[in-house]
Amino acid sequence: MADKIYPSSKQFTGKPNPNFPASKPRPVYRPQAIRNRRSCCCRFCLWITVLLLVLILIAAAAGGAFYVLYRPHRPSFAVTSLQVVQFNLTSSNQLNTKFNFTVTARNPNKKISFGFDSVSVAIDSNGVDVGDGSIPAFVMPKKNVTRLRTVVAANGRSVEDSSGLKSDLKSKKSVPVVIRLDTKVKVKVGSLKTKKVPIRVVCKGVRVTPPVGKAVTTASSDDVECEVDVRIKIWKWTI
Repeated sequence: MADKIYPSSKQFTGKPNPNFPASKPRPVYRPQAIRNRRSCCCRFCLWITVLLLVLILIAAAAGGAFYVLYRPHRPSFAVTSLQVVQFNLTSSNQLNTKFNFTVTARNPNKKISFGFDSVSVAIDSNGVDVGDGSIPAFVMPKKNVTRLRTVVAANGRSVEDSSGLKSDLKSKKSVPVVIRLDTKVKVKVGSLKTKKVPIRVVCKGVRVTPPVGKAVTTASSDDVECEVDVRIKIWKWTI
């Protein structure tokens, strides 16, 4: 029996063993490059933040200076008169109305003027549209008071049996109404003009008494002040 000799007598020849695959070189890890990229991103974000802060400060300073120089105020509106010529409901629930509407617009600004597009006027009571009308476009110079008149009417408008308006008309009591004015306004400051902005004027607290026969009644308004809201539309929302 032959003796086993360790290590084997076969000597290493320097050639790779075909039974084992050659080892692949490992990628060299370079942490310095990653740190440089992170540092660049941080500096970029810092500069963007600083730039935004500077822009906000500039805008705030410009807005403050504009307010101090011009003291801007919204135009105001007040119901001067609302005469009821017709306000009746037929046996078939058809509403017929006619109103003579007068509203006073005031511009309290000394250095700002306003230009209004045509104004759509709507009167509703208990959620029912009881009349529509319009006012032509007009301009309000500085420190100006403008009186606007129009006729608001509805003919053959259907009213549901469950409506609160029908019960109010049957009881022959005074009826509360809400007046809404919708338009667009352009502001002029010196030679600078802004784009047109939608606004809505809402006048509440007005009560009307339906007239009897050909008599004309006057609503109790007592120069009801109206709220002026700027309506800015952002995508699907109006604020």
